[in-house]
Amino acid sequence: MFTNPSPVCRLATPVIFRSIWALHKETVLENPTGRPNVLLITCDQWRGDCLSAAGHPVVKTPNVDALAAEGVLFRRHYGGAAPCSPARACLYTGLYQMNNRVCRNGTPLDARHGNIALSARAAGYDPTLFGYTDVSLDPRQLAAGDPRLRSYEGVLPGFTVRQSLPEHQKQWLSWLRAQGIDTSAGSPGIHRPAEGQAERDVTNAPPVYTKDQTPTAFLAGEFTRWLGEQSTPWFAHISFISPHPPFVVPEPYNTMYDPAEGPAFRRAANWQDEAGSHPYLAYDFATQKRTKFVPEIEGEVSDWSEENFRRVRAIYYGMISEVDAQLGRVWEAIKAAGAWDDTVIVLTSDHAEMMGDHFMLGKGGFFDGSYHIPLIIRDPRRSAAAGSSVDRFTEAVDIFPTLLDLIGTAPQRHLDGRSLAPWIDGKEPETWRDAAHWEFDFRSIAGGDAERHFGIESRTCNLAAIRTADFKYVHFGGGLPPLLFDLTKDPGELKNVANDPAYLPVRLEFAEKMLAWRAEHLDQSLALAELTEDGVVGHVSRQ
Repeated sequence: MFTNPSPVCRLATPVIFRSIWALHKETVLENPTGRPNVLLITCDQWRGDCLSAAGHPVVKTPNVDALAAEGVLFRRHYGGAAPCSPARACLYTGLYQMNNRVCRNGTPLDARHGNIALSARAAGYDPTLFGYTDVSLDPRQLAAGDPRLRSYEGVLPGFTVRQSLPEHQKQWLSWLRAQGIDTSAGSPGIHRPAEGQAERDVTNAPPVYTKDQTPTAFLAGEFTRWLGEQSTPWFAHISFISPHPPFVVPEPYNTMYDPAEGPAFRRAANWQDEAGSHPYLAYDFATQKRTKFVPEIEGEVSDWSEENFRRVRAIYYGMISEVDAQLGRVWEAIKAAGAWDDTVIVLTSDHAEMMGDHFMLGKGGFFDGSYHIPLIIRDPRRSAAAGSSVDRFTEAVDIFPTLLDLIGTAPQRHLDGRSLAPWIDGKEPETWRDAAHWEFDFRSIAGGDAERHFGIESRTCNLAAIRTADFKYVHFGGGLPPLLFDLTKDPGELKNVANDPAYLPVRLEFAEKMLAWRAEHLDQSLALAELTEDGVVGHVSRQ
């Protein structure tokens, strides 16, 4: 089930693993605390349908499948927001966007909120980061001149940073340079095809770096090296950037998939019909620039030909397989360290990728393609449901309370998410949600683009979606019209029936569901407590 290591890895493996095992025998065999190791992995912009374990007809992910065979695959798992910072705020805090209020990349995360790293630290772990968390720090906690206020790529409070890898990727570039690679193009320039980029068309030509030199390989190697140093139960978060654009991948992954293969795109006859279906989509199409996804290609994404969309998708599939190969390397390292039977692994993404559906790339808006993401949880102590899958709706906000549950710490009652531990034990909870929810905020505080375009205030540039098995309802702020899709008849979300008289009762029902959902999940940090003559009764959030 595991991919073979590269030639470089094969040469280094015996020495590395002998050293790890020697250290393990001296210091790791006994776990006096009884706490498991925890490995939280996020792979940025990975669609939930792009796993062979989930039945994708083309993409092959043998190492992810091996993890699913020992854990639980959650087939209807959804991110809570987009892009990266809002999505990760939901995952890390267990709170919906309506409560964590991280609206865009650059929106500060209120320091009063607890998070995964702080709770793991309180439980006795030293949570360690490989990669990035994309958290804008609370400016009220920092001096006005602090350079951390100039970037949305801050570190989630509570993490010890072992290997940072922000957007500029300088640490990875230095690693490449030491191996004789010309890194003068910087990032994202280094992700261009080595032979040069065509002016308008997508090419699958490889970059200057090899499959053993990708950012994914870099972080996997740094984690493996750190793993050999551990002598107590550990908590690590590897935040891989792939398969996030730029869309480029080394050999052999660049030719692994035929552009002609793959499911049909979910889209209307042309992008103009899509844009005409709702004012937000017309605005969004104008922001979709090719250079965001393939460096140095000018023009609009929507004007790309069918062939170009298929080429991009084949490269995206290759990027997923490249990540899968490095995940196999991580699994083998944990096994070699003797830690496999003591390690809880959570594999997920922050948000997904449109990948040609509706003539779009990237993430945002309201379509499923942006929010349906993978989730696999493996707890070696809980094998009753190993190899099974769950078809009920789960959400990014569930990850935080689940991890608390799995390390023996009771989830705090004010969180919006719920622990998935019962599902991992093979038990169905007595009550569970019948829908997934997400939010998207398209305000632009610095530029004001959306505000000017729609003639509305920043606080009304938002939408919220509720998606059941049969329907999806999308409510917009700012007076923009709602959307309703009958998913039983229209799984591609192509026909808005919000104004169809036959669907008005359904529209009203879902508007009421949306209102009830928001009322139930208003900030409960202190609302679950009451001061009485006997003191505080109920729950008080301690962070």
